[in-house]
Amino acid sequence: MNQQTKHIVLKTENLTIGYQSKKEQNTIADSINLAINKGKFIALLGKNGIGKSTLIRTISKVQEPLAGKVYINQKELSHFSNKELAKNLSLVLTERLPDSQLSVFELVALGRQPYTNWVDRISNEDLKKINWAIEKTEIEHLQHKKFFELSDGQLQRVLIARALAQDTEIIILDEPTAHLDMHHTFKIFQLLKTLVATTSKTIIVSTHQVNLALEIVDELIIMNSHTLVHDTTKNCINSGILDTLFPKEIVNFNKTLEQFTIRKEH
Repeated sequence: MNQQTKHIVLKTENLTIGYQSKKEQNTIADSINLAINKGKFIALLGKNGIGKSTLIRTISKVQEPLAGKVYINQKELSHFSNKELAKNLSLVLTERLPDSQLSVFELVALGRQPYTNWVDRISNEDLKKINWAIEKTEIEHLQHKKFFELSDGQLQRVLIARALAQDTEIIILDEPTAHLDMHHTFKIFQLLKTLVATTSKTIIVSTHQVNLALEIVDELIIMNSHTLVHDTTKNCINSGILDTLFPKEIVNFNKTLEQFTIRKEH
């Protein structure tokens, strides 16, 4: 095994994603070949309905692939038990949490479930990981609040803290800033960037915040109706692939600014 292969934490081989019913197969994307390295901050970009959430659900074993394989640290995803997978990959979704009286600390502590014993007793090691996650996400002042008392921005930090407490090598987030204003959106992206730099975790985020992603992430996965491209942000900017993201009559990618701008009518 060469040095480069050792650092690939998530890989797909000829992956086909979509939905299978009794009558037919609905393919959303096929021939997906990704090789994601340890310690990278990656944005998954594409217009609504292109299949970003389906890809996330497939590589995190929430749904089955139609064809092909997914590997985490060279082990095929289908060979992971749910508990084993939860020690390697954590997932932060945008769905609202069910009603409960959980405090912020208790919600973050749920990230330790893959490691606790059969009576769910929290060990000293678990406690260290929980407190570390709370500190890293700067939510110490919130830990005794009930989670339903939080703003959307605060809750998103708590959910990231729960994923950190889970202590997985890979963290995947599906639209983590969907309901946040510009200020809190930037803070979440900056937090994720800092976590990658300080923990060497691999973080993959699906987002519509394209201009912010271009400024802050290491690599892009770009999905359009014809292809899926995974490359460094710089290479994607230079290659012209970003021109395929949006209709050209509305939005224009400005290579000089390295940002998308509204096309002005003359």
